[in-house]
Amino acid sequence: MVNQNSKKARPSVDEWLKEAKAHPKAAQAGMFLVHNGVVRETPKAQVRQGMDDGSVVLGMEFTYDAAQVEVVIAETYAMEGIFFVKVWLNEGHLEVGDDIMYVLIGGDIRPHVIEALQFLVGKIKNECVTEIENKQSL
Repeated sequence: MVNQNSKKARPSVDEWLKEAKAHPKAAQAGMFLVHNGVVRETPKAQVRQGMDDGSVVLGMEFTYDAAQVEVVIAETYAMEGIFFVKVWLNEGHLEVGDDIMYVLIGGDIRPHVIEALQFLVGKIKNECVTEIENKQSL
């Protein structure tokens, strides 16, 4: 369910896959991989660094640098075997369970597609977005 306070409607992954499979290089595809990041109630510091401050996430404020995202997408297209990249990022106030991002990668073989997905999502999360968690102590 999408939070009504979200500023963007989530995309249709089915439509994305139709678009990807209609791409001129689609006959070279051996794999399409989709990532759907969502807001979780466990704080990032607890999940990533094991630092439990006794709080839960109620939501987050999410913004991104669109120009930087385009740079990272271009870098992903330059990776071996990758021919299709699609990214959607939400924005604004998001609540637990809301979609943060969708990413679709299409490429020739599984190792190339997995590597590209890890690269792209990692770069977006580390270089392109700002996530401010709204937390409550238990």
